[in-house]
Amino acid sequence: MPHADICAVLVTGDPAAAERVADLVDLFEVRLDLIGAGWTALVPHLKKPWIATNRPRREGGKCDDVETSRMESLFQALEAGAAMVDIELGTADLARVTRRIKLKGRCLISYHNFTATPPYRELAAILAAEKSAGADICKVVTTAQRPADNFPLLQLLRDFAATPAVAFAMGEHGTLSRILCPLVGGAFTYAAVSPGAASAPGQLTAAELHNLYGMVQKC
Repeated sequence: MPHADICAVLVTGDPAAAERVADLVDLFEVRLDLIGAGWTALVPHLKKPWIATNRPRREGGKCDDVETSRMESLFQALEAGAAMVDIELGTADLARVTRRIKLKGRCLISYHNFTATPPYRELAAILAAEKSAGADICKVVTTAQRPADNFPLLQLLRDFAATPAVAFAMGEHGTLSRILCPLVGGAFTYAAVSPGAASAPGQLTAAELHNLYGMVQKC
């Protein structure tokens, strides 16, 4: 069975939250837009590689900064030791931003749909566009309106097996794809550090995923 990597999402500036799950996860995502200026205090406490994300409101985050300031915060995170930066496929001047990120670290290019799961052909085109833009990891996340919406995301990972990617659906109907993402070839899946600390609908906790994958490995 493939190793299932877990990325714990940090949504507060509490270092203890990261320390509690450090042994359960493979990497962290630091949500600059949710934590605020205090994110820098977390850095010395991160014992695993981390992704810097500063999601604007138009993409479901809480960053209200002008685009230049939002990007500068991400570049600052790279200088502070971030292994990877998450930028959105709709980012202005995407090619230039991607090149600058890759001078210091890896670039994850993401797409989120908070209302539905588009047809498979559209999802494939999105992932291909992320890859063409220079993504080291492509991310395609949709919202599941029904259980069947999980399957196009999982098929995407199978069809693009040679491309490092993350793909799953949010919401109560998307749990299956969240769990299976790293088991069918996805780079990792996201988890909350504790109940009530989810950064997106349907996110399981790091402990839940760690225990679930442990049981699967024993089968």
